[in-house]
Amino acid sequence: MATPVLSNMPHHVAIVMDGNGRWAGKRFLPRIAGHKQGVTALRRCVKACVARGIGVLTVFAFSSENWNRPPEEVSGLIDLLARAVTSEVADLQQNGVRLHFVGDRQRLSAAMQTAFSSAEDITASNTGLVLNICFNYGGRWDIAQAAQKVADSGQAITELALDRALALAHVPDPDLFIRTGGELRISNFLLWQAAYAELHFTDKLWPEFDEGALDEAIAVFRSRERRFGQTSAQLAIQVPQHSSQPMKAV
Repeated sequence: MATPVLSNMPHHVAIVMDGNGRWAGKRFLPRIAGHKQGVTALRRCVKACVARGIGVLTVFAFSSENWNRPPEEVSGLIDLLARAVTSEVADLQQNGVRLHFVGDRQRLSAAMQTAFSSAEDITASNTGLVLNICFNYGGRWDIAQAAQKVADSGQAITELALDRALALAHVPDPDLFIRTGGELRISNFLLWQAAYAELHFTDKLWPEFDEGALDEAIAVFRSRERRFGQTSAQLAIQVPQHSSQPMKAV
């Protein structure tokens, strides 16, 4: 029997940051207090990814379905993100993080769109961790907008053409997909890109997610055999390679 080929460190980690509201509810706090604590958890996670040499971190900050939440929570989330963008850019710049906002910006205010573009421009030349913040993003939206781009260009709609038109075409597909909060679903996040990601679900609420929780997820990832359609025997005779899929051509 062939010896399994285990995964190395993930290059691209994607996270559904779930559980902010429940964290606040347990403490008899308003839901926005949980989202504020979630920003602290994200700051901690970014630094942990930088320290561990992870190349890409993609987080689900606000889905296209989250507009259906109570208006006061939606406005609070948008205000929180606007303030976080302003306050965190200097620190991200100092740590060499390159920032991308991924999602449909048409529904956002002109001021928010300007803030996103400004933050991206400031960090554009950084060569460290790529941080993708998915805001007003949905996996179905992403596939639909990619198909429209390909159709408008007159190309045939092929897997490669769609892949190059997706909102995350600038990075390889995620290796490790983490969801916090105990729910066992992917909730319309990276539907195309997560096809071969290793899924890890944790009961920890997002504000509680720390370096130890990240290391636990990475350890689970490293224990798994990633075959990409091949057999264990085929992998055993190949030269070990990085766990990630090749960088996409864009």
